[in-house]
Amino acid sequence: MRLLHTSDWHLGRPLEGRSRQQEQEQFVDEICAIANQQAVQLVIIAGDIFDTYNPPAWAEQLFCDALDRLALGGKRAVAVIAGNHDSPDRLSAVRPLAQNQGIVILGLPQEAPELAQRQNSERVRTVAQGVGWVELALPDCEHTAVLSLLPYPSESRLGRQLSVPLEEYSLRDAYSEVVNEIFQAQAANYRPGTVNIAVSHLFVQGSMSSESERPIEIGGACTVAVEHLPAGAQYIALGHLHRPQQVKQSIAPAYYSGSPLAYSFSEANHSKAVYLVDVVPGQAAEVKPCPLSAGIPLQRWICSGGLAEVEQRIEAAQGKPAWVDLEVHVPEWLSNEAVARLRQAWPWLVNIRSVLPQEATRQRSERLSSLALPEIFNRFYQRRRNGGTPPQELVELFVDLANTVAQQGGEGVDNA
Repeated sequence: MRLLHTSDWHLGRPLEGRSRQQEQEQFVDEICAIANQQAVQLVIIAGDIFDTYNPPAWAEQLFCDALDRLALGGKRAVAVIAGNHDSPDRLSAVRPLAQNQGIVILGLPQEAPELAQRQNSERVRTVAQGVGWVELALPDCEHTAVLSLLPYPSESRLGRQLSVPLEEYSLRDAYSEVVNEIFQAQAANYRPGTVNIAVSHLFVQGSMSSESERPIEIGGACTVAVEHLPAGAQYIALGHLHRPQQVKQSIAPAYYSGSPLAYSFSEANHSKAVYLVDVVPGQAAEVKPCPLSAGIPLQRWICSGGLAEVEQRIEAAQGKPAWVDLEVHVPEWLSNEAVARLRQAWPWLVNIRSVLPQEATRQRSERLSSLALPEIFNRFYQRRRNGGTPPQELVELFVDLANTVAQQGGEGVDNA
């Protein structure tokens, strides 16, 4: 049996205000092509299909189109679980249509798949199912697959209080134990003659995160000890972290497929992939990454040679798109006109940071410290708005807020 493992599509997510719809359409095309070229029989999408609970309409349409293309009219199995960014109800809304094509969608940890049992051997069939698991028979495959499915198991989605004490370690241990209990209950359905797969969206202690995940749980209480992953699974398909990686020290092979696109500059120059997994009952899974090339890469340019070096970088790129986080070393702050020229020369500039020599920075700081607060705000406003004078009521509001914050900290602010 060959399966494809992907996750963390984050459909609808922009890059600091810039749409990435076209790039997301491209990686969907690429994943569908890989599934067809590699004769994949089961596709697993391990959560965070959308970036928000209320994704744009085009993102929902793209997801439905992807499911339709991957399922091949019911000839290929597809299993989807909700991640922490997904609305379980919204994700499950298409389930009545999806189940007719052998697509399993699970939004909440305690749900049971809703698939009709069929006798047609040319389409995906349900052999058995229960809370959090399903056994599927796949066309042209002599083995059935038992999937244990654990959508993002937050405390609220689990519907239970994990621990009364507020200490982080106590909460973390209690959370990990609860997840372990769920995994073990689901794993009771594994059998020696079936392909046994676990799917979840969570953070395993010791895994490598990046800035683009954004959940407050990363590194906190909602983490799972590696020894609490299901030992009986032949492959554990995980979502949540955006860097493709194997979970070290796991008894069973456990992998994060990562996101198909880089979603923050902390992922600049990271390779992206899906995993192809070949597995038969009773044997170790064979896992190999399949690199993805869709989308515009993210790069960080540090130009210590000033604007001349930026121009050289742009010329060397020869118009090949790359989202760029630019740090340029200059003798004085870039004017709005200079920033506009840079963006015109390279439309994919996302951030531009001017780095001044230490002495110039110190002198500017000293000059600002000698100014009254309203004047500092005036200069800030003029720089951000490319000139102009702020309304007096806006200046007064800012000063009032600054004074309030300073007084709460035990100090006053001179607004004379």
